[in-house]
Amino acid sequence: MTAYPFLQDNIEYLQRIGHPVYQWLSRQDFKQEELLNNIYINQFGLHDWKMESGKGMFESLPPHGLYAGWTDSPKPETSATFIVGANLGYGINHVLSNTPDSHKVMVMEPRAEMLLACLGQTDYRPFFKAKKLHFLVPDRDYVSEVIRNLDLQFVYGQIHLKADIPSRQLGKEYAWWHRVLRDKLENFSLELSTLRFRQDIMVGNEVHNFQRALADGSIKSLEGKAGGVGAVLLGAGPSLERHGPELLKRRSHVLYACGLQTVPALQKIGLKPHFCVAIDYDKSMLDIFQRLDPDFVQDVPLLYSTKIVPEAVKRYAGPTLPIWTVGGLGTFVMKEHDLVIDAGGNVSVTLSRLLRRFGVNHLVMVGQDYAWINNQSHAGGHHSCATKMHKRSFHQTTTNADGEEILTTIQYMTAKRELEEDLRKSPFPVYNIYGGGAVIKGTKPLDIETAFKQGVLASAPGSVDRFMTDLMACRGKGKRMRFEPRGPMWSTSLRNAEKRLGKLFKDLSKNQKEIHETLGRVDIFFKQDPLYMPYLFNETLDLAGLTRAKHRYEAKDFPEFKRIARCALKKVREIDRLVCTGGDEAEAVA
Repeated sequence: MTAYPFLQDNIEYLQRIGHPVYQWLSRQDFKQEELLNNIYINQFGLHDWKMESGKGMFESLPPHGLYAGWTDSPKPETSATFIVGANLGYGINHVLSNTPDSHKVMVMEPRAEMLLACLGQTDYRPFFKAKKLHFLVPDRDYVSEVIRNLDLQFVYGQIHLKADIPSRQLGKEYAWWHRVLRDKLENFSLELSTLRFRQDIMVGNEVHNFQRALADGSIKSLEGKAGGVGAVLLGAGPSLERHGPELLKRRSHVLYACGLQTVPALQKIGLKPHFCVAIDYDKSMLDIFQRLDPDFVQDVPLLYSTKIVPEAVKRYAGPTLPIWTVGGLGTFVMKEHDLVIDAGGNVSVTLSRLLRRFGVNHLVMVGQDYAWINNQSHAGGHHSCATKMHKRSFHQTTTNADGEEILTTIQYMTAKRELEEDLRKSPFPVYNIYGGGAVIKGTKPLDIETAFKQGVLASAPGSVDRFMTDLMACRGKGKRMRFEPRGPMWSTSLRNAEKRLGKLFKDLSKNQKEIHETLGRVDIFFKQDPLYMPYLFNETLDLAGLTRAKHRYEAKDFPEFKRIARCALKKVREIDRLVCTGGDEAEAVA
């Protein structure tokens, strides 16, 4: 096609490197006649695209000046730009030509014919090879993975989201994908902004919990064991006070599961869960024990994230079983030995993912309100229950199922969005015994009477008892593991690197290249051992600030390297003591 001089070259390159967008394009039933007939030269002498209305995309929106503000931002070397809508490449090409090669350009184009039209106008191969330009597959999970790989840009640069206005004339999907990307970027930004502070605490907890977790057992054998089970995910929203007593009264044959924080609220009602889950890593988790009756939970298993504060596990009066989660030692060390899940950002998501792995028949939400109801934040008994509300900056409003305005928070809405995203993957029906709070997309709202009548609050005969027997049989089935301590090797390697850098930093003007190469080798060394890498998250990110976000070294960078090396070595020795050889922790659980 002469109208598309670069299409074949770009497509062949994407095919050769196995790019996911090529696979996506090959599956699309795009409109070939539009490629042949819709491109033309408009009145301004520019390539244009004829829309269904007969008008050109750029007849009333000439591209000159339309994208000028897209590159006026600080730190372009370490930043990234997301563009929703490719058109014929005008916006993309402006960003590519006005930012350094290290700037990442991510393009979401949901229409196959428009992506092909864009690929036909410009030779993008040099930008593909430089890993500067990336076309995204219109898939939410794929987009999430791409965003998670931009931690360097989030920390040392800026992330820009640009909506291509001419593309919005084509259809509503462009505004929809802009909202999806905005939400995902906001969620990851919030997650990453706290991750640097909490990662040391979480993985530090996991290091101290490691030997205890191995001794407690393994839930790996529970995968697929909950066939026929109807599961109820109990939250501590205000509506639990109304629905909980009714569940207790009817004695439904369902599997009750909740977060540990919800147990005191259930304790007040008298409704005992079959098991509870704990994922919170900080010491505020210990506040629960001021309200928790040890007798009430002595036969309620606690499935705990190995990242929670060790004292919470020690103080829990009932049986305990570990959950290994991604982002810590479980990511690499345990994935061949145990069930490892992504716990998500809140316990409802964790429970949803666990119950899906266990293979339940269906899921019912109760007390999942994500809002204040009748001036109440939580069900009575919850440690955060408040009944006198004063609106503050972190509050916001949403609407309930009747369209009435209700009060919520940014944190509630973020948690609800994450749960909704997770529920999309459920292969079974998800119901919500609606209590007047925020609407949870992907669930079927029911009142409790209808739920009983339709058999939603029921399970196959004997299925719940069988599952709980299997769960209790998991205790003590963990395997002891031993790892070779690497502290001496780390100490020698980092000392040698420090000596070499000390010499190179004496002549900065001459040794810029050698300093960068030496720091690059240290960066590779930090990432070579999966046992230590999760605990060294902050040190690795700080080192990336020297290797990938720095363009000229200064004298102050050498003390910064020594600080990073010193912190890393301290953590390596801690892992050697508590994980590799067991230390005092092994003796405590033996």
